[in-house]
Amino acid sequence: MVVEGGVVAVVLVREYDADKDRTAVEEVENKCEVGPSGELSLYTDLLGDPICRVRNSPAYLMLVAEMVVLGGGGDEERREIVGMIRGCIKTATCGTKLSRNGKNCSVKPKPPQLQPLPLPIYTKLAYILGLRVSPSHRRMGIGLKLVRRMEEWFRENGAEYSYMATENDNQASVKLFTQKCGYSKFRTPSILVLLHRVLPRDIDAVLNNKLNLGTFLAVTKGSYDADNWPGADEFLASQPESWAVLSVWNSKDVFRLEVRGASRLRKALAKTTRVLDQAVPWLHLPSVPEVFRPFGFHFLYGLGGEGPNAVKMMKALCGLAHNLAMERGCGVVATEVASREPLRLGIPHWKSLSCAEDLWCIKRLGEDYSDGSVGDWTKSPPGLSIFVDPREF
Repeated sequence: MVVEGGVVAVVLVREYDADKDRTAVEEVENKCEVGPSGELSLYTDLLGDPICRVRNSPAYLMLVAEMVVLGGGGDEERREIVGMIRGCIKTATCGTKLSRNGKNCSVKPKPPQLQPLPLPIYTKLAYILGLRVSPSHRRMGIGLKLVRRMEEWFRENGAEYSYMATENDNQASVKLFTQKCGYSKFRTPSILVLLHRVLPRDIDAVLNNKLNLGTFLAVTKGSYDADNWPGADEFLASQPESWAVLSVWNSKDVFRLEVRGASRLRKALAKTTRVLDQAVPWLHLPSVPEVFRPFGFHFLYGLGGEGPNAVKMMKALCGLAHNLAMERGCGVVATEVASREPLRLGIPHWKSLSCAEDLWCIKRLGEDYSDGSVGDWTKSPPGLSIFVDPREF
C-alpha cells in the first residue's frame, strides 16, 4: 500500500480475465518490450491472446497486478494493470530408481535377469514465464508479489520444483529470482537462430499437438566386407552407423516477433544481403532474415544423434527445417541447446541474432519430495544435452 497526499494506492494480484484485461495487458507488453532509443529490442505480438505461450501446457495460469488508486475522499477509484506473470505445470522425469519388485517388469524375467530394474521417477515441474512490470511501476515490489503468488499456485497444485529462463545479462531479473525469491542458477543453454535432456512425461501430447510439424530422422549406414562378415546386411539394417533427429514446432501460429530500434543503415544492409542472395543463389551467400517487421518462426526441439557423422546429419536436418520454414512463410528458425551440446557444430546460425548464454534458474518449493533416491534435483550436474519443451519457448 502506498499513501501520498491523501491518495491511497494498493496493488492487487488476481487471475487474468480475458474479457476485461486483454487490451490493458497488451499495452503493458508493448511498454516492456520496446527498449531505449538506439538499442535493439525484441517485440512480441501475442496475436490477441495473452495466454498463448502457456495455453498448450497441461495446467497453466496467468496473473495480473492491478493498481487500485483511491482519491483523497475515497470516492474516486482508478484501476490500472501494471504487471503480469504466466506459469504452467507439467510432469517430468527427474531420474531413475531400481525396482525391488519383479512385477514391475512387463515381461516375466528369466532367472539370470532377476535383478532390480530401473524405473523412472516423476516430479511435477513448474515454469514461470512472461513476467512483466510496467516501466513506470518498477522498484515497487510488484514483480516479487507476482512471483510469490504464482508459487503459491504451484504448491497448491503439487509442483515440487519451479524454474525460469532469462537472459544472463538481465541483471534485474537475475537479482529478483536469485536474491529475493531463492532460485539457484541451474543451466546456461544457448539460443541459436539458424542461417538461411529432461523429458516431459506427456511427450505424446507434444508430438501429437497440431503445432508439431513432424519429427525428422537422418541415417547413414556403415560399409563392410561381405566376405568376412556373413549376415552383415541384416545387422546393418537395424544398426545405423550415424543418425540425427529433430522435431519442428510451429510457433508462427502462436505469436509473432519483431526487432525494433535498428537504424536505417542496418536495415539497408540487411536488405542488401537478401537481394544478393536472390540474385545469385548459387553462391550460397548468407542473408539476414527480415526481422524488422513482424515475423513468425519455427522452433527445433528434441535434437539428438550419435555416430561419427551425426553432426553432418544434423546439418542436413537443419537445411530441411529451413526449407520447411520458408515454404510456410517464416522469417526465422531457432533452437535452444546445452552449452556443451556436441551437435551444435552441425547447427549453422547467426551469432549476431543468437543468445550465446541464456540462463535457467530453479528452486525447490518444499521439503517433502518423491525424489529421495536421486537427491536434490537443483544440485544435479549438467549433461551434454537438454530437452527444451517447445510449449515453453
